[in-house]
Amino acid sequence: MTATATSNAAGSAAWADTLLLSFAQAGYVRAEPAILQPAEPFLDLSGEDIRKSLYLTTDLSGEELCLRPDLTIPVARDYLASTRAGQPAGFSYLGPVFRYRSGQASEFLQAGIESFGRQDRAAADAEMLALALEATAAFGVRDVEIRTGDVALFNALLDALNLYPVWRRRLVKDFNRKISLEQDLERLAAASTATRSEYEGVLAALAGSDRKAALAFVTDLMSIAGTTNVGGRTTAEIADRFLEQSTLKGGALPREAIAVLKRFLSISGNPDDAIAELRALTTEAKLDLAPAIDQFESRVGFMAARGIDVKQTRFSTAFGRGLDYYTGFEFELHHRGNGAEPLVAGGRYDGLMTQLGSIAPIPAVGFSVWVDALTKIGRKVGA
Repeated sequence: MTATATSNAAGSAAWADTLLLSFAQAGYVRAEPAILQPAEPFLDLSGEDIRKSLYLTTDLSGEELCLRPDLTIPVARDYLASTRAGQPAGFSYLGPVFRYRSGQASEFLQAGIESFGRQDRAAADAEMLALALEATAAFGVRDVEIRTGDVALFNALLDALNLYPVWRRRLVKDFNRKISLEQDLERLAAASTATRSEYEGVLAALAGSDRKAALAFVTDLMSIAGTTNVGGRTTAEIADRFLEQSTLKGGALPREAIAVLKRFLSISGNPDDAIAELRALTTEAKLDLAPAIDQFESRVGFMAARGIDVKQTRFSTAFGRGLDYYTGFEFELHHRGNGAEPLVAGGRYDGLMTQLGSIAPIPAVGFSVWVDALTKIGRKVGA
């Protein structure tokens, strides 16, 4: 551990000891993954904010490496490489992570929990939120605001609307990157087929193609041109852009779908009220979102069973954490009245394990604790 991390650790040792003890008592084994990690998983699977903040290097063999920017992917990789892969297992951690942060230290402490292999998803989600609240309490911070969302509901809606795959990818990307979906929905509704593109031949060749075929086509074109990127865009990004333009030639996103999406994204409040609104929307729009809503309702029940005041929990269908690998429940804990940045944040990421090489899907959920932020507020509260 470097001098900066050691100093930070010493300053928060009492809280950190209490935190790790609570994790251990809950059955989570301490994990200590390597600081230097392969860069590819972070470049491919993390959100744009993390990708832009990586500290990269290359070893003698030419492999691109990075200082770990968070601990979720490193803990998951170590689990998949172990004899316990595929079995239920829980891990806790505390250690330095490294990201470029303008005006702030690029090395900082992060603690957290990752839970793998549990099939009782709703109960596991609720346990994560309960343990996250215990983590803030370990630092003496109890006046927190709970913000939650569920990207599985958004994905289920997109599936039910039966949109073109290119539109689905674009809307999911907007959701994950916290771009204004309202603005993009308006742009897609107003899309015109009158504008002529300088790539008419390419767009015509891609008409009706799926993403795999489009990627192969664009890869071949760029290979002929002797390049692998244009203007900083990768081959995949260029293929997606061409697919968007090709789909636009066939018409804009239907107004009916946009109306449903806008109403869906306006739903917020306490979880019980949100569930009622979601069921009303699905009935009126004649869409089947029952499995996703049932999972949401089950989770709320487990949260209440763990003593969480559900009425004080803020839920929003538009809530997203900006990380590409989340697949379901997402949450953040903020200090009430000073909540620009989360103190604890996490969620469900069932798709990550196959993306990291697992043959079979493995359920996964977890959260990260921003130790320095909690330490600072804990000192103020205790002053």
